[in-house]
Formats: sequence, C-alpha cells, structure tokens
Amino acid sequence: MAKVSHKLAIPPKVNGKNGKKPLHGFMLQMNFNIQNLIWWGVVALMVFSLVGLWFSGDRAAKEVQLSQALADIKSGKVDKVEVYADRLQLTYKDQAEVAFSRKESTVSFTEILDRSGIEPESVKYEIKDQTLGQILGAALPSIIGTGFVMLVLLYMFKQARGAQDNIFSFGQSRAKLFDKGKQSVKFTDVAGVDEAKKELEEIVDFLKNPAKYRVMGARTPKGVLLVGPSGVGKTLLARSVAGEASVPFYSMAGSEFMEMLVGVGSARVRDLFATAKKTAPSIIFIDEIDAIGRQRGYGIMGGHDEREQTLNQILVEMDGFTPNDNVVVLAATNRGDLLDPALLRPGRFDRRVMVDMPDIEGRKAILAIYARNKPFVKDVNWDAVAKRTVGFSGADLENMLNEAAIGAARESRKEILAKDIEESATKVKLGPQKKRIQSDLDRKMTAYHETGHAVVNWAQDGLDPVHRISIVSRGMSLGHTLVPPTADRVHETKSRLLSQIAMMLGGRAAEELIFDEFTTGASSDIDKATEVARQMVMEYGMSELGPINYGPRQDMVEWGKALYEPTQISPEMQSKIDVEVKRIIDEAYKKAQGILKKRRKQMDKVAIKLLEVENMDGDEFEQLMR
Repeated sequence: MAKVSHKLAIPPKVNGKNGKKPLHGFMLQMNFNIQNLIWWGVVALMVFSLVGLWFSGDRAAKEVQLSQALADIKSGKVDKVEVYADRLQLTYKDQAEVAFSRKESTVSFTEILDRSGIEPESVKYEIKDQTLGQILGAALPSIIGTGFVMLVLLYMFKQARGAQDNIFSFGQSRAKLFDKGKQSVKFTDVAGVDEAKKELEEIVDFLKNPAKYRVMGARTPKGVLLVGPSGVGKTLLARSVAGEASVPFYSMAGSEFMEMLVGVGSARVRDLFATAKKTAPSIIFIDEIDAIGRQRGYGIMGGHDEREQTLNQILVEMDGFTPNDNVVVLAATNRGDLLDPALLRPGRFDRRVMVDMPDIEGRKAILAIYARNKPFVKDVNWDAVAKRTVGFSGADLENMLNEAAIGAARESRKEILAKDIEESATKVKLGPQKKRIQSDLDRKMTAYHETGHAVVNWAQDGLDPVHRISIVSRGMSLGHTLVPPTADRVHETKSRLLSQIAMMLGGRAAEELIFDEFTTGASSDIDKATEVARQMVMEYGMSELGPINYGPRQDMVEWGKALYEPTQISPEMQSKIDVEVKRIIDEAYKKAQGILKKRRKQMDKVAIKLLEVENMDGDEFEQLMR
C-alpha cells in the first residue's frame, strides 16, 4: 500500500534535502504542555518553600503563642529575646531551649511589653534585621499562590486558543495526500476487471500526455465513477490509476466531508479542490460517494440539509464557472442508482465504469496475483479452484488464500496444500468449524436433512452438481450442502428456479419422511424458498398472474417512501399473490417428497455414510447415488 505522507492542509513539499525535516518542523513536534508545567511549577515552589524554611531556622524551634512568650518573659524564664520584624526568638535560661513567637510587624517590641505591664529595661532583648531565609519564608506563600494562579490562567488561555484553532480548522479538508510517484500499486496488480482497466488507462494517458488530446480539441474527462459491489476492487483500481499516472493523489471518504457544524462539508470541498488545482495534474478520489451524493429533495430537512449543501458544492466545483483542468475526480460507490442525476451527467462524471464480480478467467488472474509470495504445492489445480469459487469477489479470493496460508502455518507445514484452499473457501463463505456436542438423534436429523437437499438436487435436471455435504457445524448452521455454480450465469429460467425451490425444501421433506416430525433447522431454507417464490410472482412475472410487477417501485425502496405512501396493490390482488406464492411452494414441496420417496434407499445409504465421515465430497456422493 502506498505510504501516506501528509495531510492535505500541509503543503506537499515540507521536507528538506535528503528527506530531513527542517528545524521549524522539529520545533513544532515539541509539544509545550501547560498542564505538565503547572505540576512542575508547584513542585518547584514547594522545594523553594522548604529551602526558605531551612534557612529561617524554624525547622528545629517550636512555636509558642505570644501570650505564653510574654508570660515566660515576665516570670524570668527567658534569658534573651531576638526581635525581628514580625518574629520573636526566645532563648530560655534552664535548658537553653530556643522557641519563637510571632507578632505584628507594625508594632514594636517595647510597645508590646508596655501593654503587658513589663518594664523594657528588665528584659534583655536585641533588635536584628531579617535573614534571607526568613525573607524567603515570609514571601514564599504569596509567591506560591500568585504563581499557581498565573499558571492556571495560562493553561486556560492555551485551551481556549486550541478550541478556537479547531473551530477554524473545521473547513480544512481531511483528505490524505499520496506523494507523486510513490504509489506502489500498478495496473499489473489488478486483475479480473479488464474492461474497467481499459477505461482507466485512457485517463492515465490523459494525465500523462494532455497536449496530444488538446490538439484534437478533446478535454480531460472530469470524473470517473466506479460502480460495483463491495470487494471487487474499486479502491484498488483508483490507487492503480494514481500509481500509473504518477501524479498527486488525494483520497477522502464521503463521510469525512460531513460534520456537526453546518457549512463544514462545503468548505472542505472547496479546500480539497483548491489544493488539488494547485498541484495539477492531480487526482481526487472520493470513496463511498453515496454518503453525500444521494438524490436531493428527499431529506428530512429539505434543501437546507448539510449533506445537500455539500453535494451542491461538489457539483459547482466539478462543472461550474471555475475551470477544473487536469484535475480528475474518481469516485466509488456500491449504490450507483442512489446518486443524484446532476452528479451523473456528462461534464461531471463523464464515465461510469461498472466493476462486477470476476468471471472464471478473472478469478484465475486474481488467484495468480495473490498466490505470488505463498508456497503452494505444485499440484494445485488452479482451474478447479477458479471453478469452485464462482461468486467470489477479489477480496474473497485474497482472504481465502490468506486463510489457507494461516491454516498451513498453524500446522507447522512449509507448503500450502489443496485441502487448505478447500477448507478456507468454505470458511470464507460459511464461517469456521464449531465443535458442538450433539446427541445421536440431532446428528441423525442433520444428516438426513442435508442428504435430502443433496438427493433432490441430484435427481433434477438443469441444476449444478453437489460439491460437498457436511454435518459439521459452521456459523449458525448445524450442517451444509454446497452446490456452487459451475458457470457464470446471467439469466435464471423459471424451471431452474422451481427446481431450486424444491431443492431448498428437500431438507424439510426428508425430516417428515424419516422422522414424521419437523425441526427448526429448516427455517432458513423456508425463508429463502418463500423469497424466491414471491420474487417469481411479484417481480419476474413467472406465474399465472401474468408479466406484471406487483412489487414496490424502485424509487420507493431507495428513499423509504414505501414507509408512508400507500401501496398500489389492491387487497384482492394481494390475496391472489399470496395464493400464487403458496401454490408454487406446495408444488415444489410435493415434488421434493416424491423424489425422496422414490430414492429412499439411496438417501439412507448417503445419510449412514455421512454419519460416519461427517464430510463427503461430490464424487463420493455421486458414487453412492449411482
């Protein structure tokens, strides 16, 4: 993956020669923490206070009240008195004990003696100046208090200034800048999407050789929209375009434009495009653009919605009065049908590239890329793996090979075997194995349930062969019957859909035939069969009700209008739809029951074998059935 070097708010060239950072960049990294300074300041003031106490001489002397000190002087217990500004130091006659007392600094010692009825001539006292330690001891409390308040105010000021800076930085783009020429992903690292690569190769040529197209009067395409399901390589394609074109690449997710404050999204759009124009030719990549590009007018807040304001700014930046030469916008989404028509028109997104699931040749190429640095055994049949993984996206294939490598490393092997790939493919689709403690009756019910699926599938023409049967628990299921497609089909026929419904209900039919009982294990099968039957009636026109679409309109589904708009289907027609769906399900269930009754011996043979081995591949199942 290309290394992210800077945030967008920082100019592209911040490094000095040889990649070293300049001095001011180093100084910026030294974070001046006021909070820590407060604590260190308090510690320092406490140390100074202790030092002042040490030099003042109060560390060993005890303090007595002024009234007690005057009583001791009057009784003749005190040998001499040393008078300081606000302090009396007493030296007693008997034990030569030293004590101190405090007085008001504005009142003289003789005045205190007069008030107490003591003759000043009878007392041996000496007036002295304060020592440095005593001055520090007297002044430190004030210094500590004043210094602490100043540090707290300084800390509050810094916090307020930081909050102000954050407020003003809301409008700055959060896009990541990938440095020119440092993208490691090339077109050779992308496979399975040849048509999309061909479209994007022209974009790369536009960015590399714009003069050649300007001579012919052609302009650079302003936008390319990548549409397809998740995991097929839309983001990888965008990174490969940046790697091939060797231009600055700004990457940002659609949700990153949105913020709590109104107007932030449009400000970030302006900042993003302004920065990209300064470094043109450049590429802006907006991932999951449907987060901000949905059709306007359906929001709860109407035209003043923050998302709509952000979209409006994107529309202006891509095709407004300001020229946008040599800045290509790449965007990716899983839901291209949700985007606003103004965003999709020529002049903004000139090209709409469909990125679909890879076909068998594409899966072979993807497997070859991800198997480069992994030690697979030489006898791995990659053609069989490609056929086995119909419906897998590029991300699924990468994850499958990674799980296979993890499994081999877990067993401390030096090579990855074909069985590791098979296990990882099942794990990617169904989840890891679970060691659940089951009773013999539960295992027998699961075995016959899965065998029912397999036998009904085998007995019908036009369906794909069974690949694997298992009664090992994975995910939420207690067992599974894998029937992966053997070819990349585009169309489904009515006869195939009816056969698939019968196969889905084969597990329930086997439970009734063998145990004369129903279990909850068929709930998922019933749900899927009912969904297919309802789609046949309401959307595909494959019923006696005729080729009419009775389902909700597409725009009602997209924008949630079906929640508050009345349905256009009358109650009488809804009743007919329910009857037709039930008829399809009932006929398919009777068909499954008839197949299992006719092939009861074969089903028993497969179920008994499955109880012994727990996992059965398609070849072994075929031998038992024949």
